[in-house]
Amino acid sequence: MKRGWLRIACLAAALLPWQPEPLSAQEAPDYLSFSTDDEANTTKVFQRASPAVVFVTSSELRRQRFTRNVMEIPRGAGSGFVWDAEAGLVVTNYHVVAGADRLAITLADEQSFQAEVVGLAPERDLAVLRLTEPPDDLTELPLGNSSELSVGRKVMAIGNPFGLDTTLTVGVVSALDREIQSPSNRSIRGVIQTDAAINPGNSGGPLLNSLGQLVGVNTAIYSPSGGSAGIGFAIPVNTVIEVVPQLIAFGKIMRPVLGVELASDRWLRRYRVDGVPIVRTYRDFPAERAGMVGARRGSRGEIILGDVITEIDGERVANNDEFLSAMETHRVGDTIDIVTTRAGEEKRFSVELSEVQ
Repeated sequence: MKRGWLRIACLAAALLPWQPEPLSAQEAPDYLSFSTDDEANTTKVFQRASPAVVFVTSSELRRQRFTRNVMEIPRGAGSGFVWDAEAGLVVTNYHVVAGADRLAITLADEQSFQAEVVGLAPERDLAVLRLTEPPDDLTELPLGNSSELSVGRKVMAIGNPFGLDTTLTVGVVSALDREIQSPSNRSIRGVIQTDAAINPGNSGGPLLNSLGQLVGVNTAIYSPSGGSAGIGFAIPVNTVIEVVPQLIAFGKIMRPVLGVELASDRWLRRYRVDGVPIVRTYRDFPAERAGMVGARRGSRGEIILGDVITEIDGERVANNDEFLSAMETHRVGDTIDIVTTRAGEEKRFSVELSEVQ
């Protein structure tokens, strides 16, 4: 009888998975200190970069209907990062601070400061804030070059998803040159796609490469449920480097002007026009000086189109968004080549762009 039970016990022991012996107290520290080169890199980048990442919260003021008392109501939250430590400047997403009456920024050490808006670029979903009383020990992030990214490169996102402060996620560049819609319904081109988990609250936080350099600003996720589904998007740092100085200096993106009023996209869709018609040209601006003409009404009240812009510097222009995107690649004083159609005839103009007068 005893032999039978012994056989059953041996058989059960053979079927159970192997369990390693627990580490002794002396062995544990050596074992836990072991890490791969990749893990060590991730840890080092996080330790250096996390002090530069901030938590941005916004609120709005509302007057109660009957008492007329003013209440402060939370509006939203997101992430950001220190752009200029000396000036106390922080970069985040436009949609994180849009419509806010009050802004607060919490640092990694849990210090909280009031902030004010310096500049907004809804067409690029970027905003610059300034801490009203910045501390002396702020940390900046080193800037990278998003044009050097390639699919498969390691990237790390740091932010505050769902209000959980200083959270790190790791992934790779999944794709480049994506296009997403900004809060102002403008197209943002050249966007980085990553599988590093980006959830609500990560917006405005940095996307870093393995050198700890800023390569993008996390801005959106693609998910039917609203949570991370493995597809996140970041505005490339080269776009940020172009936009942020303008927001600091002027409070908005300063684009050169052609001096025209264009037909709306709704009008284009309704009448199926190939190109963007000029409604009118403004006096003493480049378009008028180059000889372009706007639309006019005929003797029976019908609309007679003037110049319809179809190309700028060889790039097709089919709507207002494409026109503005083409203009934003140039500066005041640049000369651009414009192709239009007028009464069925193609016309070409060489126009020197000016600034807003």
